[in-house]
Amino acid sequence: MKKARMILDRDYAIGRIDRRLYGSFIEHLGRAVYGGIYEPDHPTADRHGFRRDVIDLVRRLDVPVVRYPGGNFVSGFNWEDSIGPRDRRPKRLDLAWATTETNEVGLHEFVDWARDANSEVMYAVNLGTRGPDAARNIVEYSNHRGGTQWSDLRIKNGAKEPFNIKLWCLGNEMDGPWQMGQKTAYEYGRVASEAGKMMKLVDSGIELVACGSSSLTMPTFGAWEYEVLDQCYDQVDYVSIHRYYGNSTGDTPGFLARSMDMNEFIKTVVAICDAVGGKKHSRKKLMLSFDEWNVWYHSNAQDREIVKRNKWGVALPLLEDIYNFEDALLVGSMLITMLRNADRVKIACMAQLVNVIAPIMTRNGGGAWAQTIYWPLMHASRYGRGTALRPIVQSPAYDCSDYTDVPLLDATATLGDDGSLTIFAVNRDLEEDIELTCDLRAFGELRPAEHILLHHDDVKAVNTEDQPDTVSPQKGGHGKVDGGYFTIRVPALSWNVIRLEKAE
Repeated sequence: MKKARMILDRDYAIGRIDRRLYGSFIEHLGRAVYGGIYEPDHPTADRHGFRRDVIDLVRRLDVPVVRYPGGNFVSGFNWEDSIGPRDRRPKRLDLAWATTETNEVGLHEFVDWARDANSEVMYAVNLGTRGPDAARNIVEYSNHRGGTQWSDLRIKNGAKEPFNIKLWCLGNEMDGPWQMGQKTAYEYGRVASEAGKMMKLVDSGIELVACGSSSLTMPTFGAWEYEVLDQCYDQVDYVSIHRYYGNSTGDTPGFLARSMDMNEFIKTVVAICDAVGGKKHSRKKLMLSFDEWNVWYHSNAQDREIVKRNKWGVALPLLEDIYNFEDALLVGSMLITMLRNADRVKIACMAQLVNVIAPIMTRNGGGAWAQTIYWPLMHASRYGRGTALRPIVQSPAYDCSDYTDVPLLDATATLGDDGSLTIFAVNRDLEEDIELTCDLRAFGELRPAEHILLHHDDVKAVNTEDQPDTVSPQKGGHGKVDGGYFTIRVPALSWNVIRLEKAE
């Protein structure tokens, strides 16, 4: 059996973990809204038309923030279309996804849903086909108490109390040629600066996210971030990063190493932020919002055919990736990577939440179930709170198609406010278990509390409506503590949550 070592110390702290690290994303795309969170004719629907079975699954995830309403959708969206009586709301062509948007679910409805889901709204404004004026107006509508045109209209539309949306995205992926209203870095930086300035004049308590590059592979990556932040650094609080991974070639070892790419991406963007801050002699340290991340590749060919057959249809079943077990392993490593960078990555949104590249799937009129990727996100959200620690890990390594010296054991740890310790670990070895020994002498007397294990013999195993528990958490071996050292067996190809608590 291979062996790995980990040294942990409460003084080796990365920083406090922002609860919003475990956010998600709902875009007006596919069946995320219609057929996902909202289905008035469903047996579980409440009086507002929201599916209670979906709400229950979302609550179990403990998602603190949900980005809305896009995504690419937002760059052609008029926010005013989504307020007022439903029967007067216009239907619009959504150019981003070649569908028709009915606006049946709008701002008020989504705010109500988010509150019911124990979450907060992270709202994206349109800086593609709209601009600063529309952006400041929706802040006034949402957050101003009353006595003005837009705040009084909110009250007239049934919401006496302000929504108090505190986190706002300044557009979406504005560097992309697929984006409505695509801009150069300078153009976007200027409009983001002016929009952000006006929005904060309306409500000084909000936080703003500027658009970074839509992908690490964009030819303008790096230069885009620098130019954008050079224009709007003083107005914004975060810069966004987006990253998706696929395994179209069936290369499991290479696929499971993609979190190394994610780590490099984070470090590079942090360096650019600090370079701009240094140039401006600013004392402000810009943070990162990883507000789109996931595995995404299964549905690509299928989507082209769906749009070809039914262009301008309503709530087409787009981007409905069916996730397998190896996808869950990479998601676990991506969560570990974000925890390792918790000093600068403060917000993250798994894209998306329901049906669309999502941890939760539904059938119209039928059931709702957890996909394989649901479980690592739930475990991290539930137990990855408090302080992120910087462990020293010694692990056997392997080489693959794109990387060398990939640790077979990908692991990190968090220290809870109650003194409990949680170790998150992915064993990337396809065949062999790893014996992990952890030096915990700095924490006093600890005892094993729980070992949650996600494992399946088939890396392509999936969950379905009929078999929702094919890939689901199991109880693992608790391991043992001896003289301040903790030893546990980590099975091959597995996601592990190892919890230790103070001994009585």
